[in-house]
Amino acid sequence: MIVATAASTPAHAADPLPSWNDGPTKQAIVAFVEKVTKEGLPGFVPVAERIATFDNDGTLWCEHPVVQLVFAIDRLKVLVDKQPQLREKPAVAAALTGNMAYFEKEGEHAIAEIVFLTHTGMTVGDFHELAAKFFKTAKHPKYGVLLKEATYLPMRELLAYLRDNGFKTYICSGGGIEFMRAVSQEIYGIPPEQVIGSAGVLDFQDKDGKAVLLKTPKLLTYNDKQGKPAGIELHIGRVPIFAAGNVRTGGDIAMLGYSQSSKHPSLQLLVNHDDGDREFAYAEKDGASLKAAKEHGWAVVNIKDDWKEIFSFKR
Repeated sequence: MIVATAASTPAHAADPLPSWNDGPTKQAIVAFVEKVTKEGLPGFVPVAERIATFDNDGTLWCEHPVVQLVFAIDRLKVLVDKQPQLREKPAVAAALTGNMAYFEKEGEHAIAEIVFLTHTGMTVGDFHELAAKFFKTAKHPKYGVLLKEATYLPMRELLAYLRDNGFKTYICSGGGIEFMRAVSQEIYGIPPEQVIGSAGVLDFQDKDGKAVLLKTPKLLTYNDKQGKPAGIELHIGRVPIFAAGNVRTGGDIAMLGYSQSSKHPSLQLLVNHDDGDREFAYAEKDGASLKAAKEHGWAVVNIKDDWKEIFSFKR
């Protein structure tokens, strides 16, 4: 079992980020936190406005494989037994044959197609139960640990460090909002109401005298790329002064740019997956995220150089 507070570091500790190597990125984080939390100094930010938003896939937990897609494929196998004609859909065929290259090429919308196919028609309560059951048993194919344990220790330390200093931490991800809410409190210490994600339209119904919400195939919000700032405004109503994302699809560029528009001092982090030995090495073909980081002065977290340890478990 994962205890999110295990990575919590008291605000007075000598090293609040022990899994980070000492260097420009770690120093920038500590300097920023000290700057915005010292009352009476020019950079001080009131507690109510200390908002931090984190992408999830590839920023807080390992995105190889995409966790929600693994969950959806499990559900898909059950569904196609009852509806064989679904195999004719390209996304379904790719999912069933493990053709992850298809989803890399087609992007989040292809994943969303599988998600809607497999989630539609069930109540929110039933979905939460299925997701909870999945997280209890599903294992990472490379590491052999539970998927929910493949979270980045340095980022969990960072979440705890920010909260110790008065920040309110949010997840802001392209993943399904209900899927992340099923496990966010347990692994990150982030309650479900502080999770922002892609969401479908919910249909309220009275079933046998009991009020339920049914998941429908209609998209309500797509919380990726330009959708992230919109999701932040919709759920929080404040501009985050701290934002963290990662290199993969350019999906976090808009969120980090939005954070930089704050009237207060702000800090943006971009996780660069450059450690193929300890984790995975991948980049964007156009290099858009790293280019944006260089142009706007965002801090780049190079996993190979910046993190002493990546995960809590030993490989």
